[in-house]
Amino acid sequence: MSRRNKFALVPGLLLLALMSFRGMPVVCAQEKTDVNAQRPHRIDPTPRNPPSTPPDTDVVRVETDLVNVLCTANDKDRRFVMTLRQEDIRVMEDGVPQEVYAFQRETDQPLSLVILIDVSASQQNTLPAEKAAAHTFVNTVIRPGKDEVGVISFTGEATLEQGLTGSAKHLQKAIERVEVILPPGYIGGGVSIPTTPPIFDPHQSRVGTTAIWDAVWVTAEDVLSQTSDKTRRAIILLSDGVDTSSRLKRSEAIERAIKADSVVYSIGIGDSVAFEGVDKDPLRKLSERTGGRAFFPKDEKDLRATFAQIEQELRSQYLIAYSPTNRKKDGSFRQVKIEVANPELRKQKLQLTYRQGYFASANVAASR
Repeated sequence: MSRRNKFALVPGLLLLALMSFRGMPVVCAQEKTDVNAQRPHRIDPTPRNPPSTPPDTDVVRVETDLVNVLCTANDKDRRFVMTLRQEDIRVMEDGVPQEVYAFQRETDQPLSLVILIDVSASQQNTLPAEKAAAHTFVNTVIRPGKDEVGVISFTGEATLEQGLTGSAKHLQKAIERVEVILPPGYIGGGVSIPTTPPIFDPHQSRVGTTAIWDAVWVTAEDVLSQTSDKTRRAIILLSDGVDTSSRLKRSEAIERAIKADSVVYSIGIGDSVAFEGVDKDPLRKLSERTGGRAFFPKDEKDLRATFAQIEQELRSQYLIAYSPTNRKKDGSFRQVKIEVANPELRKQKLQLTYRQGYFASANVAASR
């Protein structure tokens, strides 16, 4: 038996429409007002361009000469350091020192966040706690007229439960209606009996699967990439980290998140009794390579603390800007390293979290 079985519930009319336009990308329409709540609908990952990121490479693409890097500083006890100065760090690009033009704390930037929830059978026992923590998070994170949050559930397919909105009321309703999707023939305890799926639904082959990388890709592509460049974008992923059916690779999901300037905070949570618990390594890599972090809460109290820590981190970052000495517009990958230059801070084992590279913009005329 496959490790888990999943699918997204889709209204009948939308299903027929998707069948008529099989293979066409379904783009999430962003909710610009709070007049109407979002109706859930399926969203499919369909890459518009072939991926160009080397596997497991940390990158962000820039189209101007100025490279902006967001950085979080933590001490050895994982507490945020709010007193970092420009002279405390140095920036290297491909091993060459860079002159920093701007260094400032970012505490008031608008947030665009998507809560991405795994609703497979393995989440049946943990989903109530996840929903309770998400309810609290939504109530505390949204600043009226400034921040926006969306909700997407996923199994083998992703379902947009609520587009980006500043309405806590609409978000609470969306979170409340999220339910675990049990596979056909599921009898509990991670056990299913064989069934014959209907042949009319082209998506039936994905029922009973898990597509984490597809869900991350489509969230970045169809939701967060559509937001203002002035907002801070993040995906909060709740899953046990085991992908069984993504059409895209993890490296493609990472690339798309970074291209959309979106960090991924992974919350590893799963059922260790009926299932195999949490696969931590994929979640760590996804988060670290997009500039976020992975958390593995032990209980509901720890889960609530994790959401609170993510909110604090999003409002406790430093913006570092520099103009690279390598001015070639060749589309090449540039490795970025931010080092702690202050000897005293090095003794304190200060830890910096940031993206470790970017692709330079390409000279369009020369590439033709």
